[in-house]
This record gives sequence, structure tokens and C-alpha cells, in this order.
Amino acid sequence: MDPIAHTLTGGALAAAGLKRAAPLATAALLIGANAPDVDVVAYFGGDYASLAHRRGWTHGVLALVLWPFIITGALLALDRWRRRSRPDLERARAGPLLGVSTIAVLTHPTLDWLNNYGMRWLMPFDGRWFYGDALFIIDPWVWLVLGGVLFLAYSAKPAHVAAWSLFAVAASALVLTTDEVPTASRVLWLVGLAGFAAARLAGVDGSARPRTVARAAAVALCAVGAYMASSLLANFPARAEVRAVLERAGVEDIGNIMIGPMPADPFAGQVVAETRDAYYTGRWHWLAAPRFEPSPEPIPKNDGGPIVEAARAAPSASRYLVWSRFPYFQIESAGDGGHIVQIDDARYPDARLGGVIVRLDENLEPLP
Repeated sequence: MDPIAHTLTGGALAAAGLKRAAPLATAALLIGANAPDVDVVAYFGGDYASLAHRRGWTHGVLALVLWPFIITGALLALDRWRRRSRPDLERARAGPLLGVSTIAVLTHPTLDWLNNYGMRWLMPFDGRWFYGDALFIIDPWVWLVLGGVLFLAYSAKPAHVAAWSLFAVAASALVLTTDEVPTASRVLWLVGLAGFAAARLAGVDGSARPRTVARAAAVALCAVGAYMASSLLANFPARAEVRAVLERAGVEDIGNIMIGPMPADPFAGQVVAETRDAYYTGRWHWLAAPRFEPSPEPIPKNDGGPIVEAARAAPSASRYLVWSRFPYFQIESAGDGGHIVQIDDARYPDARLGGVIVRLDENLEPLP
């Protein structure tokens, strides 16, 4: 998920009481919640390098074992350095720091796995992608619930209130101006903001009522966990119903089915059902009748033949295909005897993440 969600998760764990585990525990939680995203440097590797390399080595099982030790070692070194000038400070202890670092690090790939972008849990031993298909990659309800309790925990000073207010305005602009967000979700978002603001005006903050805020943070984490779990579990009956509807319509050899989450609407989903030759897409909504509305026409894969194989070998295409879950190919003839191959992913039919265009000459060699 997005860095804000990861940071809020680490902060909420600290506010719920883990910050008392040891000196520098809050730093361990915030760093651990974000550490695997050091692979963001892949964005500097050229076209589609980030798709090929992100959520891999730094997110996989080997890194998950190593990150807590790296973070703990760095914080112990920081602790020694700071106590040179402040020998009165309480000494940080390796055990508690390692424990909270482990918790924080594990939250990161778990959150990433929950969306339909994917996560490679087994790297570097196995490059398979895993998908939770439960939460949109930017989920405003995680922001609202966890950000709300952190606002209560850390808003004692006017400068803090101003900073949180700027965040609320920016997040609200995103929620209120995104066309796909339903009206009910926009109203609920504003009600939630008003509720946290009212609690703060009533004197609920980390300085005046620390125990109340700590309990609220624990409840918020449980609520977000329950929301995530229910979204995951709801996929099982939904996929079964999609499969049944398509089979009744005569669709055969149905393989993987995705019901991808939609922005700020936990009741809606984008459907992609894979067969040998095509993808059957549509819309899902738990409150609609019928719940599954198929698109009029499937998306042909067009994934065979020498032209496609030549396009796959192009560096940009091979990087894109490392990440692609439901790739499909569109071929056009170029005027010089060559070919233009457009590669997209059925998860993003509107090319939201951009596809790949490969130009081949008459000998099926990639052109610059």
C-alpha cells in the first residue's frame, strides 16, 4: 500500500502502547513499517524497472528475517551516540527493539499483499506474485481510522494541529474529487473527520488523556484488522458466484478470478476472470441485483505467435511482464512492413499504470 498507510500503521502501534517497550521503540516501529520500500530506488532504473524489481528482494522472506536485525543494530548505534552527550538517558535494549522491529516489518508486506498490485513473499527463492485483492492500493478508511487516532495522540501543540489539518485537507481533496468514489463514501469520510475533530475539541489528546488515546489506538488497529479480514474473506463467495454466472453463460475452462477493490467502496469490485484465450471482465457490487454485471465482450489475450514472442523479448516488455498478472496483446501493422505491439494488463484496462508499446521491424527485431 502507500507509504502513508505504512507510516500510520507503525505510528498506531506505537500509540497503542508499544512505544513504552523500550527507548527508540517508536523509531523502530516507524522505520520498520517502511523499511522494505527502500526498493523505491528501482524507479531510477529506467522504463518499467520499478514494476520488475519492486516488492521483491526487500519484501521477501529473506529480507523479512534480516530487516529487524538491521534496524535494531542501527538504533543501538544511535543510542550509544546520543548517550555520549546525554549519559542520563535510559539505555535502549536489543531484545525489545528487535521485537517491535519485527512486528513493524511484518506489517509492510502484509499490507502490500492486500491489494491487487501484488507481493512476492518468497523472494529471492521464488518470484511468484501473491494477491489479496482486498483493499485498494490507497485506502482512505485506513487513513481515516489510524490517522484519526494519531491526530488525537499527537496534537498537543498548535503546530501539530496545523500539520494534521493540512493532511486532512489533502486527503479530503483526493477522496472528494475522485470520480470513482461514491457519494455515500464521501459523506462518511466527512462525518469521520468531524468525529475526530469533535473528540479533540472535547479534550481527548495524548497529553491530557493518554490512557484513553492508547485504548483508542488499540481499538483502531483492531477495527482496521477486522475490515481487512472481512474484505479478504468476502472474496471467496464472490469469486464462486462470478464463476457460476460465467459457467451458466457457457464460458469454459475458467482459471484465476480477480475481484479487485475499488477506491473507497468496500462493496464494489472490478472482475477479471481468466480463460485459456481471453479475459472476461465486469463489475461486482454486493448491494446490487444482480451482484455481477459482465462486460459485453471478453478481452482476447492474443498471446501467441512469432510477433508476440518477439515483442516479449524487448527489454521494456520483459520488465512489464515480470509484474503483469493478466497480460494481453494488440498487434497493428506498421507502414514499413513492421509491427506495433501494445501490451496491457486486464487489471488496468484504462492503462492507469501504463502499458508497453513495442515496435518491431520487418525482421521482428525491436526498434528503439
